[in-house]
Amino acid sequence: MIIGGDILNKNILSKIYFLLLASIVLLAPLSASSATSFVDSEVKHIGYPVWFKDTPFFELEEVLAKARSDGKHGLMLLFTSEGCSYCEVFIRKSLGDPVIASMVRKHFDSVGMDIFSDADMVDPGGKEISVKAFARREGAEFSPTLLFYGKGGKRVLRVTGFQSPGRFKIILTYVTGQHYQSTSLGDYFNRFAINKSAHAGKHPEYYRSHVLNRNLLPTSKPLLLIFEKTGCDECDDFRNDVLRLKLIKNTLKRFEVVNLDGMDDKTAIITPDGNRATALSLFRRYAFSRMPAIAFFDVNGNAVLKTDALVLPQRMMNSMNFVLEKAYKKGWTYQKFARTKAIERHQKKQKTN
Repeated sequence: MIIGGDILNKNILSKIYFLLLASIVLLAPLSASSATSFVDSEVKHIGYPVWFKDTPFFELEEVLAKARSDGKHGLMLLFTSEGCSYCEVFIRKSLGDPVIASMVRKHFDSVGMDIFSDADMVDPGGKEISVKAFARREGAEFSPTLLFYGKGGKRVLRVTGFQSPGRFKIILTYVTGQHYQSTSLGDYFNRFAINKSAHAGKHPEYYRSHVLNRNLLPTSKPLLLIFEKTGCDECDDFRNDVLRLKLIKNTLKRFEVVNLDGMDDKTAIITPDGNRATALSLFRRYAFSRMPAIAFFDVNGNAVLKTDALVLPQRMMNSMNFVLEKAYKKGWTYQKFARTKAIERHQKKQKTN
């Protein structure tokens, strides 16, 4: 067993941070869409379900071993950050669903952790590491991030962002049925897709070219790829409720923005790194599982930030500014950048009051 520092002091600091964030006014609220009913600029306190394992020293190897000995598939780890509205609504709506909670408890032992925790831990494979370093190693850049571990501490799936109850049920069947051994999560979701006659539409005002290589098309602007598909309600919501907001639309002018049909396996694309691909193969290469999905690249074509998580106005602004301010050159994750900017806005507001 290893000790994770002064837990009492960390809890106090967490509460102080939450109270600080709660006073911040971010972007103006957007109207509720057909896909979501929360505003991502709201600051929420994070409380895990009572059936999550109480592991003050985060000995995940032991938790996983116990789950496996009980005949369960393994460990489900939920990474959050204090104040995260995406995390709060996922816990409340999806994990709070009695049917889903029963499914999770039947197949997994579950643990919740904060991305920014400095506590020490033992990872599912038995290695001692800090929670913060573990989160970064496992690719938990956005909150919430769900990680599933199976036999031998092997991570079998990572999914990012808010997952609706319906989508989360499919994720659970994907993992418990061990479909990850033969197919990607994105292709698995396609089995449940509903065909629609409506076309998702495009953004001709943003469209540039299918030649995405920065050496062939030199530019002083970073690149943003937006993956969409026909009949995608969430794509429509993203365009109408996020991209068309004045502040976001103005900021997008600082990018080269290309919209791609994520299901297109015919049209040839020269990728940002100079390879040939199609939009579908690129979508799969980035391990996306849903649309809309976004991918940012610097002026040299290097990948900076990619996600298929739900992106509402505040997250979109943070993502664009993360790229424009080149925070990635400091070694920062998106989540660290978002939290830092929130604190800066609060301090600025306090000085003007």
